[in-house]
Amino acid sequence: MIGSIAAQQPVQGFDAAAAMARYKKVALQVNTSAFSEKEKQAVRLLIGAAQIADSLFWKQAWGDKNELLRAMPAGPLRDFTLLNYGPWDRLNNDAPFIQGIGTKPEGARFYPPAFTKAEFDRVADSSKFSAYSILNRDAFGQTTVQPYSAAYTGELRLMTQQMRMAAGLLRPTDPLFSDYLELRANDLLRDNYDISDRFWLEMRDNKFDLIIGPIENYEDKFLGIKTAFEAYVMVRDNEWSQRLEKYIGLLPWLQENLPVAPAYKQEKVGNSGSQLAVFDALYYAGDCNAGSKTIAVNLPNDETIQKEIGTRRTQIKNVMRAKFDNMVQPISELLIDPKQRVNITFNAFFNNVMFHEVAHGLGVKNTIDGKRTVRESLGAKYSAIEECKADVLGLYMVTRLLERGELTEGTLADYYVTFVASVFRSVRFGASSAHGKANMITFNFLLNSGAVKRNKKGTYRVNINAMKKAINDLAGLLLKVQGDGSEARAAELLAKDGIIGTILAQDLARLESSGIPVDIYFEQGIHTLGIQ
Repeated sequence: MIGSIAAQQPVQGFDAAAAMARYKKVALQVNTSAFSEKEKQAVRLLIGAAQIADSLFWKQAWGDKNELLRAMPAGPLRDFTLLNYGPWDRLNNDAPFIQGIGTKPEGARFYPPAFTKAEFDRVADSSKFSAYSILNRDAFGQTTVQPYSAAYTGELRLMTQQMRMAAGLLRPTDPLFSDYLELRANDLLRDNYDISDRFWLEMRDNKFDLIIGPIENYEDKFLGIKTAFEAYVMVRDNEWSQRLEKYIGLLPWLQENLPVAPAYKQEKVGNSGSQLAVFDALYYAGDCNAGSKTIAVNLPNDETIQKEIGTRRTQIKNVMRAKFDNMVQPISELLIDPKQRVNITFNAFFNNVMFHEVAHGLGVKNTIDGKRTVRESLGAKYSAIEECKADVLGLYMVTRLLERGELTEGTLADYYVTFVASVFRSVRFGASSAHGKANMITFNFLLNSGAVKRNKKGTYRVNINAMKKAINDLAGLLLKVQGDGSEARAAELLAKDGIIGTILAQDLARLESSGIPVDIYFEQGIHTLGIQ
């Protein structure tokens, strides 16, 4: 257990009811009337598997969930603890909000308490570098390494049983997805996801999808190595998916025209396995459900698979719509120049997020000297720099595709102004979020370059021409930091621009007092879907 939880009382000055009021409850619903009875049974099983992934994330982020909640009565404090998967406020730089709780360990529960990098270096077992292992201290003070499959044996067996039963139900109508569920179940028990990740990229018409397992490394702020459990249960939106496929073929042209020296764009992109897909979410669990809710995913993270096959960029449309309606649009009414509010559109928001995910594939995955991957070189700073790169290159792609006539929906002003309004949404995620840090860098750079200007009335106006230049400049800077593998330059950039300045802090305070939610949380499950 991390810290003492004897008091079970909020820290002095913390108002749990007010904290919960910053979030908007949204029912995670889709039309399930066309689901067959077998499909409904299968979805129930997939949600059951996701709920087990949720319990594993609790273990990784905090420890014993039941011990933390046992003496906590129903009410706002308990609700806020559940939303954050522990007693630290994820959108307030992980500040503790329960008495007796110390600072959140950078390594969460992936490493022993008060673990140091010197101790890590002394561990001889090379599996310490695995994304799928935890480190423990034994009774003699020695550090041991345990794979996830051994640490979470019971939960993984139950999870994979649910997945295999769902596969049996769906086999007559979706044999490929059924095969994927079987392969993913096998991989969950062997700490190697290569087979199921590759097979997942071969599926293009599956009605349902299950993204499940230890995937992202955001929770490990100590070394940025360990991955956390999460799950998405989803159903495909065929119409929107078909609209996006054409952009994959344009990736090589975009890579060739990046605003940076040739050495920093030497890797090939746009492999045949890459795809864009649009789904509606049926259930969120674990890492993606903690604090701010994920609206798009770009997987798999394995750089080898990305280079050999590609990735799938998944947009989660119903969650995106909820965030646009409840946050982006209201923020624009408060902080965007009245004359530019007409440029705030859901289509621009959707496409900005989509091109953000596509932009993860641009640039280089390995440093230009060929010695290490960019992820290895930047360590714990990688996530924020990579998210910032994706933001900026997403805007670069929008600009070039509109100029070329490949993107015909909306104007450049729509995309730029909607992006700026959305930056205010993401900056509120705080410095503990990679996305929050990324948006702070982008916002400060745009402000300092004159691309965005704040007038005396406290609203922001986008200078379209200055924005185009600022995007190219920041894109070149970030691509060079990654290609050089410069952890020092990444740290300098985060220290200089990855902060909330005085004026931005004042405007964020205005958002707080306006009652615009900082994010959403879900009413979800089989009852919400009507398939109980």
